[in-house]
Amino acid sequence: MTRTLVAFHAHPDDEALLTSGTMARAAAEGHRVVTVVATDGDLGLASDEYAADGRLGDRRLAELRESAAALGVARVEWLGYADSGLGDVTHPDPPGRERFIRADIEEAAERLAAILREERADVLLTYDRNGGYGHRDHVKVHVVGARAAELAGTPRVLEATVPRDSINRALDLAAKIYDFPPEFDRDSFRRAFSARAEITHRISVRRYAAAKRASMRAHASQASAEGGADRTLAAFLRIPRPLYDLVFGREWFVDPARPPGGQVSTDIFEGLP
Repeated sequence: MTRTLVAFHAHPDDEALLTSGTMARAAAEGHRVVTVVATDGDLGLASDEYAADGRLGDRRLAELRESAAALGVARVEWLGYADSGLGDVTHPDPPGRERFIRADIEEAAERLAAILREERADVLLTYDRNGGYGHRDHVKVHVVGARAAELAGTPRVLEATVPRDSINRALDLAAKIYDFPPEFDRDSFRRAFSARAEITHRISVRRYAAAKRASMRAHASQASAEGGADRTLAAFLRIPRPLYDLVFGREWFVDPARPPGGQVSTDIFEGLP
């Protein structure tokens, strides 16, 4: 049976890191895959090559479309919000748009719910309650996504995450070969994402590692930095394929409707009516 998967993310490039393997796998298996971003990522860190003319948001949306093509995504949508940026200071709203952190939850949820209804989505991918590593736009995606699924009657919501012990083990392994860039907060990953006991779905995506790598590579602006230093995304792309496939060969999700501690599922569509 053909299903429809909608992946909801905060910014262009978020899909590449957390859900691109699952999206590529679903598309390769004949399912319809849709990706939706809340913001255009206009406050993302990038070198002047990409950001000096003030059109970074447009470039990042174009990069998202390139990533989607690599993954086999059938439709790409932007909810129309502006990036809220890192930290506690919220920049003024750009003309005609609102920073996502200021958006009314019901209004934002209805924008997403309209897409879920139109697509008759079977599964919605969002983020765990920590918003992964805690970015406020990611936390809001968690809240807005949950409400949108309620409004649309979407049968299943899966919250993209990583078991803390697994990601820290992988980062320790990678650190033996690579020096992470200055903005990479290693300690933040020791308190981010979800405990292993909370994981309900573990998806093997190793066969789709090439598509995942192409998705990461599409987001060139987010691998850029002034002075030639690597950003985190660029550091990931420098990992040799055998090690890359091992580090990024699985993706994890939490089904908030399921009690933790049961058997971990290996198929995001398993058990749907």
